[in-house]
Amino acid sequence: MEDTEIIKRVVENGEVKIGSRSVSKELNKGKPKLVVVSSNCPRSIKEEIEGKAKAAKTPVYGYTGTSLELGEVCRKPFPISAMAVVSPGDANIAQLVKGGKA
Repeated sequence: MEDTEIIKRVVENGEVKIGSRSVSKELNKGKPKLVVVSSNCPRSIKEEIEGKAKAAKTPVYGYTGTSLELGEVCRKPFPISAMAVVSPGDANIAQLVKGGKA
């Protein structure tokens, strides 16, 4: 299954937090199962998220599309640089985890 389809399924059936501030808060709590970062996420934000994710032992998936494309996948009318998967629902996020670091 393509990464876009997995992300769509997570958004439809699971629980996600959208935005770098929300992702940081979730990582501080140690809750996310996975963090998704867009290809054009600002470097400083990406590094901060990766650092917190490492401390929380949460995998980070580098989405190949831009923040606008990630927003479209999530059916939002705005760009999304980062999102945290709190609950995957019935989506198989293991395929994204295997996809590698951002």
